[in-house]
Amino acid sequence: HLEQHCNDVLQTLSHRYDERAAALGEEKKRKLEALYTKLLGCGCTLDASKDLIETAQELYRTEDKRLFLQEKPDLTLVTPLEFDMPLADLSDVKTMMDSINIVPAQSAPVINPQVSNSASRTSLRVCWSLFSDDSVEYYELYYRPVLEDTPAADMFNVKVKETHCSVGELLPNVQYEFWVTATNTTGIRPASEKAVYVTVPSPPVIRQRECSSCPEAALIRWESGNTNPVDSYTVELSETGTDGQSGVNESIVAVPTCESLIQLQSGRQYLIYVRAVNIGGPSDRSEAFTVSTTGTIFHLLQDTAHPCLFISEDGFSMFYGDEELPLSAMTFDDNTFARCVAVLGDLIPVRGRHYWEVELEEDTEYRIGVAYEDTQRNSYLGGTNTSWCMRHVLTPSRHKYEFLHSGWSPDIRITVNPVRIGLSLNYERGILSFFNIDLEQHLYTFYCSFLHYVHPCFALDNPGALTVRTGVEAPQYVHLV
Repeated sequence: HLEQHCNDVLQTLSHRYDERAAALGEEKKRKLEALYTKLLGCGCTLDASKDLIETAQELYRTEDKRLFLQEKPDLTLVTPLEFDMPLADLSDVKTMMDSINIVPAQSAPVINPQVSNSASRTSLRVCWSLFSDDSVEYYELYYRPVLEDTPAADMFNVKVKETHCSVGELLPNVQYEFWVTATNTTGIRPASEKAVYVTVPSPPVIRQRECSSCPEAALIRWESGNTNPVDSYTVELSETGTDGQSGVNESIVAVPTCESLIQLQSGRQYLIYVRAVNIGGPSDRSEAFTVSTTGTIFHLLQDTAHPCLFISEDGFSMFYGDEELPLSAMTFDDNTFARCVAVLGDLIPVRGRHYWEVELEEDTEYRIGVAYEDTQRNSYLGGTNTSWCMRHVLTPSRHKYEFLHSGWSPDIRITVNPVRIGLSLNYERGILSFFNIDLEQHLYTFYCSFLHYVHPCFALDNPGALTVRTGVEAPQYVHLV
């Protein structure tokens, strides 16, 4: 702006100089012509004066002196010798000079919105733009984290020549505020508006105890562990070969929640990873979770267990101790069994055929089977129309077995007491079958149409232990039922 104004002022002054010089030349020419005319007139006047003098002398010689005194010759020079000095009109030049003091302020840079995949866990690439054509010596980028627990976070800055900058040593899944200023010889421009960028999330953590699988599918659950929202998740799975090597065979993208039901092929083994994704990009992969599709895998749900039950750390065994807890020491909630000393297993949310086994001691009284998720927690398993159970009751005379649904059981006698029981669930055919594994013997089958997905359910009616074996392939005789 200064250079342009200077050129305009110099050009205007040059025009004024040329105009003034031309005007002075014309005035000089006019004055010279007028002076020449006057000089000619002076010559004529001198001749007239000479004649007048001679006449005066003659008159003086006369006796009448009054005639001489009456003659008055004009000897003045009419043409003035001074040049007029008119004032030059430089008002426009003054206006131009004054305008230099009101040059518009330089425009501020503009931070561009964050683009996809422009970040890592500890770095961000920030870009901005400048709308004017002014030269810039350097930019200064300022940033600070946006943290709820530390409202006055430390501010950092970096100088760069370009309109972009990669900033490192940042925290994962944290929002950062960025703004930028531009500097040249005239000073520092106004700062840009602030823009928020976010680094990529931390890797999710797969909740192995809450994952389940069957020969055709797997339900994977995980937790994000990130304070900022995650846009979506990506599930990657690869089939492991005999050498243990694997590569990413399939990716399921844009998973909106922290769980995903994945269709798989039976009789295979897979490694499953999860990534969290936000606008900055995808996180690193989670720790691998191994899924085998040889059989159905689920865990016992601690949050449904009666307070007298102890669930093992691996989620496959339950114990009912000899000592009864006082009612005041028991804690119940809406999801906890309150009347029956029972627990549910993970939901089996895949249509198809499922199989698992239960091991227990001969004198243990128990209930095993399946139940809907909304089965009443203050009732006994098998006592309502939302559960189907095999019950073992030890009487003084014999072992009594019941197959209960809505509180009713057919009259069935089992001569050999099973201690390893296999359960086969087939959604399509609507059957739930029980087997004595040691004898490869079919015990009983419920025929029903399951309106909803079911949970495996287990209960102990007296102190004892029960262990669930999952992930085992169903024996051939099970498929004959």
